[in-house]
Amino acid sequence: MKQFLGVKCGLKWKVTLWILWGLTLKVAAQSEPMISSQEQPLLERLTDGKRKVDWADMNIQFCSAVDASFQNGQLDEAAFKVHRIRLEVLGGFHEKFTYHFRQSLNQYTTPNIPLDNLSGSVELAMVGWQLNDRWKLTAGKQAVQFSGYECWVNAIKVRHYSDFNNTIPCYQAGLNVAYKMNDSHEFNFQVTNNRNGDSNDQFMYGLPEGVEATKIPLLATVNWDGYFVDHAMQLRYSLSYGQLAKNKNVFYFTCGNVWDKKPFLGYIDFMYSREGIDSKGLISGVTVQDGVGKTLSNVDYFTTIFNLDYRVASHWNLYVKGVYEQGNVFKSSGDVTAGTYRRVWNAQLCAEYYPLKNSELLCYLHLLYKNVHLTERATRWGAESYNQQRISLGLVYTLPVF
Repeated sequence: MKQFLGVKCGLKWKVTLWILWGLTLKVAAQSEPMISSQEQPLLERLTDGKRKVDWADMNIQFCSAVDASFQNGQLDEAAFKVHRIRLEVLGGFHEKFTYHFRQSLNQYTTPNIPLDNLSGSVELAMVGWQLNDRWKLTAGKQAVQFSGYECWVNAIKVRHYSDFNNTIPCYQAGLNVAYKMNDSHEFNFQVTNNRNGDSNDQFMYGLPEGVEATKIPLLATVNWDGYFVDHAMQLRYSLSYGQLAKNKNVFYFTCGNVWDKKPFLGYIDFMYSREGIDSKGLISGVTVQDGVGKTLSNVDYFTTIFNLDYRVASHWNLYVKGVYEQGNVFKSSGDVTAGTYRRVWNAQLCAEYYPLKNSELLCYLHLLYKNVHLTERATRWGAESYNQQRISLGLVYTLPVF
C-alpha cells in the first residue's frame, strides 16, 4: 500500500511540473505576436479582403422581479428573483450567411451533455445559409419548429409558461431547410435531436423496465407559416414525429393563431402530444407510491392558450391570459388505468409600463392564479390537488451592447 501511495505521489509531482512548464511556455508565447495573426481571417479570404461583417448585434436580456408566492392561499415565499439573463450574439456576413448564438445564465447543466456535446445553457448556436430567394439552410443548435405564439415568442416576454411549453425539448441540435413560397407562405422541414442528454435523463424516473434506449433519438418536424390581411393574421402549424425509445414514439401537433394589429395582439394556441413514454413527467409525477415512482407509458397531453394584449397608450400595455391543460393515459398498463389524470388551468393579468418610447425597457405588475386538479385516478396514489398564486413586480430590459 505504501509503495502504491509513493508511486501515486510521484505521479502527482510529475503532473504538477508538466503543468507549470506548460504555463511557462504559454506566458512566453503570449509575450510575442503569433505568426497566424498576420494571416487574413477566413471571412476576408472568402471576400478577397473587401468584406468583413455585413451586420452584427449583441444584447443582454434581463428580467428581474420581487415575487410573493402562495400555495393554497398560504404565503409560501416572498423574495427577489432574477428570472432570466441571456446573452445573445447574432449577425451576418458575405451577404448570404448569418449566425445566431444565445446562452442562458439561469440554467445549470454539466459542461458537455453526452448527446450533442454542448452545455444545456446554450440555447442557440447556429449558422444560416441563404441559398437563394426561396431556400435557406440552417445548421447547429436551434429552436425546434414547434408552433404556438407562447412557444416561439422571445421568452423574455413570457411571465409564466404553460406546463406543456415548460417541458418540451425546444432547443436541439439539427438541420432545418426553409422554403419561402412567397411573402405569405413559408415551409420548414427540420430534423433535430429529441433530447440533449442521456435517455435516462430525459424521463423523470428513467426508462421503464424492459424498454430499450433508441439508437436514433431524432425528431422530424414539418411547419407551415401563413400571413394574411397585410400580415395582421398569422397562422403557424406544425407536425412532429420521433422516437423516444425502441418501439416508443412521440407525435406532436402544435399550432398558433395570431392577430397582431395595433392596438391589439391576440392569440389562441393549441398543443397536443401523444407519447409512447411520458417524456414530460407530469402524469408520472402524480403516480408515486411510498416515494417510488416510475415512468408511465401511453400518455397524451393537450393544452390551449388564450391571450389578449391591448396597448392602452404609448406607455401602457395590458394583457389577460388563460391556459387550460389536460393529461391522460390512453391505454391501460398494469395498475395504471386509462383516463384523465390531471386538469390544469391558470389565469394571468398583467400591466406593463414603458418609461421610454421605442425601448425594450419595461416595468410590470403580474398576477397569476393556477389550479392543478387531480382526478380520482391520480388521488388514489396519494397525490392531492392544489392551487398557486403569485404577485410579481418586475423589470425587463434588453440591453444593446452593440
